[in-house]
Amino acid sequence: MRFGAVRLVPVNGHGPEDTLVDAEGRVYTGLADGRVLRIADEGRRIDTIADTGGRPLGLEFHGDELLVCDAHRGLLVVDPADGAVRTLLAEVAGRPMLFCNNAAVAADGTVYFSDSSTRFPITRWRDDLIEQTGTGRLFRRSPDGTVDEIAGGLQFANGVALAADESFVTVAETGDCRVRRVWLSGERAGTTDVFADGLAGFPDNTSTGSDGLIWVTQASPKVAALDRVRRLPAPARAGIRRLPTWLQPSPSRTCGVLAFDSAGTVVHALSGEIEGFHMLTGVRERDGRLYFGSLEERAIAITAVPG
Repeated sequence: MRFGAVRLVPVNGHGPEDTLVDAEGRVYTGLADGRVLRIADEGRRIDTIADTGGRPLGLEFHGDELLVCDAHRGLLVVDPADGAVRTLLAEVAGRPMLFCNNAAVAADGTVYFSDSSTRFPITRWRDDLIEQTGTGRLFRRSPDGTVDEIAGGLQFANGVALAADESFVTVAETGDCRVRRVWLSGERAGTTDVFADGLAGFPDNTSTGSDGLIWVTQASPKVAALDRVRRLPAPARAGIRRLPTWLQPSPSRTCGVLAFDSAGTVVHALSGEIEGFHMLTGVRERDGRLYFGSLEERAIAITAVPG
């Protein structure tokens, strides 16, 4: 299904990569310059509530505070009341996280979060997709501060979302166009399988909606040139990585979102071009509306869930 009417809300900054919506309908997002914004009254009021000093990506509520996945600084917690920023986690097993990307927070405060690559930072995300490093990881931080890796060897670990009943957590593998699932309870607890495979586009951020569905962004359709580059010998791939960005395999302006039920069945599928908006990297459903973020634009986008 094609996108219906979509409204763009300018955010006075570049790259509102993710979106988060509170009970009052206010939208939170993080920008490339480090600012975390709160957008109210349909964009008529925009407040800067914090500056992480890094690159905020995924956002989640963490009690009365905001959990921020900062690509440069790790897992952060922001107090929206006074803008105070504190570091929750900057390294795992004595090694700094290189690319903290997205998270989901359980009812008991457990945080599940992704580290996309151990080789390439956010400024070189294209390089990881070209090289298929398989170094992405999914972590769990328990309320007592214990951190353990629950999935590794992921192709650019990205969006993280919990099942509505918290029986499993999913993590998007952007490099393989699929979503993995780690079971957290029941007979399969501790095992991993594929939740959704063979996606037509590159999944980025994911989230669990107020409708109980798991929403998955499609930042761009698969790029045929990228598949060809990946099959080249290592020296040739390295040469392509050194080319100017405009000469490398690049995403198109087509984007989309998918919504899955707990069985992995597609319930909603939207795709196409949105005028003035591309690289759809964040999605949040709340009360029948979808809020989109973008790694490259200067606006968020809002539309209705299809009937």
